[in-house]
Amino acid sequence: MAIDRRRAAVVAVALLAAACGGDSSGPATGEELARDLGCLACHTEEDTSVAPTWRGLFGSTVELDDGSTVSADEEYIRRSIVDPHAEIVAGYRATMPQFTLDDEELDLLVQYIRELGG
Repeated sequence: MAIDRRRAAVVAVALLAAACGGDSSGPATGEELARDLGCLACHTEEDTSVAPTWRGLFGSTVELDDGSTVSADEEYIRRSIVDPHAEIVAGYRATMPQFTLDDEELDLLVQYIRELGG
């Protein structure tokens, strides 16, 4: 019974924090932000028919749908997030939604993609 009351208290505090706005600092990591934005639904651990994986992306050479290639450096990744239809990866369609993110959020996502290796 004591455990149930503690759980109820924890849930009540969490609900109260959420109702009051909670911690307004936003996601602490790029992975949390990617999850919150829904990015990880398409950019999974492996390439899918919907989107390429981010694992191993950073520093790799990416073939685009026009036959050209680009280095997946920080600039390319930022550009792809801000204007996802500017350079489409070969084999994929322009289905990614466009996001308006601040510099801190972009930095978090780029750092997360960098951490996934290259």
